[in-house]
Amino acid sequence: MFQDLTVFRTAMAMARHAGHQQALSAQNIANADTPGYRALEMPDFASVSARDAAAQKATRTKHLNGSSTGAWTATERRDAQDPNGNTVSLEREMLEAVGAKRQHDRALAIYRSSLSVLRASLGRQ
Repeated sequence: MFQDLTVFRTAMAMARHAGHQQALSAQNIANADTPGYRALEMPDFASVSARDAAAQKATRTKHLNGSSTGAWTATERRDAQDPNGNTVSLEREMLEAVGAKRQHDRALAIYRSSLSVLRASLGRQ
């Protein structure tokens, strides 16, 4: 379980994804009255992590066959729009923000429990 410590990397990636989602929800809420603004959304963490597991990664822009752009690219939400062209739904953004908080809390719980198991296995409590 702790030979390559992927559980810590996964928990960190989950927390980072939740942070990006929270920032995107805040941006959408801030532009709720901006005419023509298109709400942005991120793919869910499960689909991103499954795609990341098989994909090659580029740590520098000069690397071949990798992508440094990241899989957390926000896309426009294709919902119904207001008469002014805005597609932000405050109710949906509130749900997205709550989902991001829950995901972040889950990531922290996974990290803490894995850390306590690791400490117990090393004899440090």
